[in-house]
Amino acid sequence: MLKRLEIAGFKSFARKTVLDFGASTTAIVGPNGSGKSNVAEAFRFALGEQSMKSMRGKRSEDLIFAGSHTTARANRAAVTIVFDNEHQSGGGNGHGGRLFPKLDFDEVSIERAVFRDGSSEYLINGSKVRLRDVQELLASANIGETGHHIISQGEADRILIAHPRERRAMLEDALGLKTFEFRKQEAERKLEKTDANMREVESLRREIAPHIRFLKKQVERIERAESLTEELIEACRTYFAIEERYIDVERAEAARMRAASEGKLRDATASLAAFDERTTHDTEGMKLAQRIRDAERELDRATSERASLGRELGRVEGALDAAKRRGRNIQQANDVRIPREDLQALQDLALEHAQLDDHASPAALAAALRALRGAITAFFGKYARAGEDVLADEEQLVHSLTREQEGLLARDSALATRIDEARTALMKAREASMAHDETGREERHRVLELAEEKAREENAIARLDGRLRELSLMAETLERERAEALALAGTRALSYEPLTELPQEERGVQEERKRTLERLKIRVEEAGGGSDDVKKEYEEAVAREAFLARELEDLAKSSAGLRDLIDELDEELTRTFTEGLASVNASFGEFFSLMFGGGGAKLVLEEAAAIPAPEDDEDELGEDDALPQKRLKPGIDISVHLPKKRVQSLMQLSGGERALTSIALIFAMSQVNPPPFLILDETDAALDEANSRRYGDMIENLAKKSQLIVISHNRETMSRAGILYGVTMGSDGVSKLLSIKFEEAAKVAK
Repeated sequence: MLKRLEIAGFKSFARKTVLDFGASTTAIVGPNGSGKSNVAEAFRFALGEQSMKSMRGKRSEDLIFAGSHTTARANRAAVTIVFDNEHQSGGGNGHGGRLFPKLDFDEVSIERAVFRDGSSEYLINGSKVRLRDVQELLASANIGETGHHIISQGEADRILIAHPRERRAMLEDALGLKTFEFRKQEAERKLEKTDANMREVESLRREIAPHIRFLKKQVERIERAESLTEELIEACRTYFAIEERYIDVERAEAARMRAASEGKLRDATASLAAFDERTTHDTEGMKLAQRIRDAERELDRATSERASLGRELGRVEGALDAAKRRGRNIQQANDVRIPREDLQALQDLALEHAQLDDHASPAALAAALRALRGAITAFFGKYARAGEDVLADEEQLVHSLTREQEGLLARDSALATRIDEARTALMKAREASMAHDETGREERHRVLELAEEKAREENAIARLDGRLRELSLMAETLERERAEALALAGTRALSYEPLTELPQEERGVQEERKRTLERLKIRVEEAGGGSDDVKKEYEEAVAREAFLARELEDLAKSSAGLRDLIDELDEELTRTFTEGLASVNASFGEFFSLMFGGGGAKLVLEEAAAIPAPEDDEDELGEDDALPQKRLKPGIDISVHLPKKRVQSLMQLSGGERALTSIALIFAMSQVNPPPFLILDETDAALDEANSRRYGDMIENLAKKSQLIVISHNRETMSRAGILYGVTMGSDGVSKLLSIKFEEAAKVAK
């Protein structure tokens, strides 16, 4: 966005004057003759305007303050426009980012100065540049050289009275096509230079052709005498390149294979040593054998103990059965009638002594048995007859044998568990021993393999050592052959590119090359040499011609590329212009209808057979690198239709109608591709009150997209500004500046 304007020594602004543009709309007011319109002309001057008529002068000296009776004249006029180039969410160029994307500065200043000797200079951020640089920079921000965004005093209808081609140029500027034009003109200049270079190269080729033909005949005679030498050189190059590569490849391969064999030999030797160590100290096998023996002994002990226990248990069970039979017999022989009360008492006593836990200690069990025995003895003592003592003894024996049987059964169960555990341990020990034995067999087989591998690698190393010695001898022979070739054919015989890969062929082919090479050496020694100077001159001439041919080919490609670029730019210009014209016409019709309460207006292209543009007889501020004359294009006419009025041409419009039409078109062009700023110098002078309000509404709408600097006497227009600058001029002829912000003025008024 526009930040400020600095004027020093320009026209009536003798002293440095700074205008800050901090609002979207800035109004500049003042009485006639105060110099307020010089502000608009200062903008034109700084942006590169070359027409003195547009700045109301005849010579460049007219732009410098001429002095007065109280103020000395200035020797230099300078105007600086400062732009805010920080990143914006949306800029005056209709895009986000920087206003000037090519400049990585947050603030960009464009300064132009003119001196009394007629010289001038342009500066961008203090660095001197060309006018072309300024124009290209401004074009990138949609600020064109036609000044469509600056409408000076009395030029409100300039676009209406302009020639159709000038009107088209204004529209192209408004649509931002100047960047494409610059690129196209640059491409056309390059194309013209390229075509000139092509003609020059073709001329050089024609000049050198006869000399090449003469040298060629001389060389052919020399080459016939030196054909054998050339043949030898080629044979040497081929043979030496292949032989050299063959020796290098074979050496590298033999060295690689020897290193690999040495590695394998080291690994095999280390592995054999490790096997010997494990075989000597096989403690694991000894441990497994000991486990088997221990498990077998434990199983034998448990089995033997259980067998003995079985025999003892059989003896006890037999004695117990016999005692029980004897007791039954005695009882049957001595039956006694016992009262029920005594039997119940005996039962209660027995149950009392039988209340023991399953895990009771042997001492508790013995005490309970003794008490029970005493009760039984007393019971039978009361009712005994003859033979009762015998029955008591038998019963005592049965009891004793039962206890012994129970103890033996418990031991038998424990021994069965020991036997199962011993069998399991024995089975596991045998399985581990079998696995160890299997591993041992595999290791013995591996030892045999390693021994064979060791012997094989030792043989391979010996064979490869012999191969390396053989290759060394071949290398020595090759060096002797190279020395002989150098003596016979010179350094060219050795000037060859080393091969990266060997040709796919049998070794016998190379051996045949060697035999051919030996025969050629003999023939060259017999033949003799030729003249190198003529051949060198011919080669240089041929190389020069080849270089020119390549340069001509490159220039032709460059020319074709430039023509393609120009065609593409023409297509882009045509497309963008057509689309932009349609958009401008849409906005133009809307603004026109709004200003006139109806009707319509549009821009129309001229017919194909258009009248050439008139010559410009204005005085110009010279510039060496000014743009070349543009190609003629169809101009643009304006077609208007007023409500309730038939109009055949623009010349039939009244002054007010022309002003309204011009304003509508200017605003339409600014709406389609908004410039960063728009300067309107008394474009509202011919408007009545109603149209002034419409004009003010359009200004507010336009200020949303572009900064506006309006120079006006119209109160309605002034009321729409955020900042108001007043320009006055005293008796010294120097313009002075007063400023006020409307917000501050409103507060003061309240």
